Amino acid sequence: MKSVSNIETEPIIDHSFSVKRLDKYIPYTQSFVRLSYHRILILEKGRGFLLVDNESFEMSGCEFFLLAKGQIYQFEEDSEVTGFSISFGDCFWEKAPSSASNCKAVLFNNATANQHLKPSVTEAEEILLLCKNLLMEYETPPYLNQMDVMAAYLKIIMIKLANIKLVEEETFDSQDYVVYRKFMELLSNQYQSFHAVNNYADLLNITSRKLSEICKRCTHKNAKELINGQIIAEARRLLQFSSYSVKDIAYQLNFGTPEQFSHFFKKNTAISPAAYRSKYMNIGVGIT
Repeated sequence: MKSVSNIETEPIIDHSFSVKRLDKYIPYTQSFVRLSYHRILILEKGRGFLLVDNESFEMSGCEFFLLAKGQIYQFEEDSEVTGFSISFGDCFWEKAPSSASNCKAVLFNNATANQHLKPSVTEAEEILLLCKNLLMEYETPPYLNQMDVMAAYLKIIMIKLANIKLVEEETFDSQDYVVYRKFMELLSNQYQSFHAVNNYADLLNITSRKLSEICKRCTHKNAKELINGQIIAEARRLLQFSSYSVKDIAYQLNFGTPEQFSHFFKKNTAISPAAYRSKYMNIGVGIT
């Protein structure tokens, strides 16, 4: 059985917000960390690999990574990066104006996407300048309404990042997108309990067919595909990074039996849970 000794849980952050300069010190090169907060990695330049859940990203040049709470990541030990790391919790995000809510939904509610953005030169310059100003504000001695100022900076950064991702997204400010955003917020919190489209449709007071149509227009995936994606993403993390048995994982994810979970996992990944776990044990991930 795999050890979980090399998996850390992100420590509590004061005010649920922090900004750090990535330069001489790169966090989490010796172990994986499971995020308790959303994290934005703004890399001016980098070399090496960033591991996020079961994905490996080779870093080169200026690029941005958007990691949602619950995801697991690590920089490979020999990696070199410069840039910024921004972490924030939902309670800090609530300080940002409500008009920015769509941006957060675009960037963080679908944790299975492992958002990786490659900006243009102009986009990179704008966001790097905002990060420098935000860090300066963060390091200023505390004063009245300082948190609100930093939340405003974060809102601007999120809007810029969402624009990089969306570009020509016509549904961004539509009523359909508002419904989609609410669905993704529910899904990110309830996927361990609710697996059926009608569960979420009932909470949103619309039909299952309408919900799937909205998801298809906004993401080119129907609601069931999005639900399954969230469940599979968490199942992979638990198989790869924890010592829970397949039976325990099945019950954590609210499957009636381990056999139901195994069938679901294999149907969506073309590999059994046991084979998936063995694959990562064989390449040394998670072994003492």
